[in-house]
Amino acid sequence: MLSRRTLLTRVGLATAGAGAASLLAACGGPSIARPTASPTGSLPEQLDDVLATIADGNQAFGVYVEDVRSGGTYSFHGDYASQSASMAKPMIVCMALRKARADGGTLSPENVEHAQKAIRNSDNDAATALWTYAGYQGYQSLADELGMTHTHLDEKKSDQWSWTWTTPQDQVLLARTLATGGSTALTDDECRFVWDLMGQVQDDQAWGIGKPRSATVSAHLKNGWVQFQSTDNLWAVNSMGGVQGDGRDYRMAVMTRVTDFPTGREVTSEVGTWVFSILGSGKL
Repeated sequence: MLSRRTLLTRVGLATAGAGAASLLAACGGPSIARPTASPTGSLPEQLDDVLATIADGNQAFGVYVEDVRSGGTYSFHGDYASQSASMAKPMIVCMALRKARADGGTLSPENVEHAQKAIRNSDNDAATALWTYAGYQGYQSLADELGMTHTHLDEKKSDQWSWTWTTPQDQVLLARTLATGGSTALTDDECRFVWDLMGQVQDDQAWGIGKPRSATVSAHLKNGWVQFQSTDNLWAVNSMGGVQGDGRDYRMAVMTRVTDFPTGREVTSEVGTWVFSILGSGKL
């Protein structure tokens, strides 16, 4: 098992970003491109308009949305592929649940606690403990069984969960499975267990698609953020899950790659805010 010190050293997780986030917040936050006027046209045209503005020419940016009310979908480079970072944690918990079931039982109390910490608090040590328990090979078999055709282990770092690859479209497929059940890969109880935990994410991690969360709007989500210091030195910042309330019911994922974590958090939150606003005026 990787120690927390080793994991943080290898992937540069958000500890360093926390100080930068506080500094930027004190100075008014990171500067990102924001739509300056309400978009017009059909819902897909409105989404195209605001997302093109937010992307601001960044090709490492993808969004996929599924409107539960109508079954309609929308893609803005929804096949954009990048590393999962902590967005892999729902999959890791699913792997552990499958391992326990294959062994003829259920998760031990210790592993239930690991699952809770991994999703609610994005605890890396807890996720690594489950990853080790389930065996990293289980990630690929689960992705294959779920039909997540662009989700896979990294070719060179296959034993590291943060390096797993995925796309916004695949993450929405996962969110749908967890929200509705009916999968041959996971039991309905397993789906419900993970989905419920995603509805309990601590407040300071409810950015991204969770930005609209309020007393009347629920969000089941998991975000991920990691700096890949050994490759391009950029941050992968991701957010996936589902939003329901105030007349909306949709699942979505946004993934991007930017220079620092605060910028990525702001970009994904801007996407979450605008998608919520636009879907309030109709269905996809």
